[in-house]
Amino acid sequence: MQGPCAIGRLEPDGAWVGITRSGDRYRLAVGRDDDVREADADDDLLLALAILYFEDVLEDPPPAIEATHADMSDLVRSVAGRAADPGPQRLLSEAVDAIDDGLAEDEVIGRLVAARRRTAEEQADPLDLLRDRVAALSAAG
Repeated sequence: MQGPCAIGRLEPDGAWVGITRSGDRYRLAVGRDDDVREADADDDLLLALAILYFEDVLEDPPPAIEATHADMSDLVRSVAGRAADPGPQRLLSEAVDAIDDGLAEDEVIGRLVAARRRTAEEQADPLDLLRDRVAALSAAG
């Protein structure tokens, strides 16, 4: 991945949301035209973004920077590599395999949700979590 990858938009014609990568760390990215803002993203948010990508609930992102399955596989692989608990690590590795093997989105989502449920200290709906983080980023900028 070079540059930002957009997962979707929270609103039609609104700013896109996605990720950027620096080394082995991912960050939340929000952009419109040439204005891209970034913020730290913990593993819970990264898993929420991956879930939203596969749930296809967001508005379409800009085609030129649209995230791919390979981008999501790399993101989930990165989170799995940091997982201290073998349970979520196994589920995330299975999710990577499901993505790479082209399994149905339901299969991928199920593994991601199960891994997130076992790692997150505070559960929030992925879409609500993303809306909160984007609002905080917009307010800070």
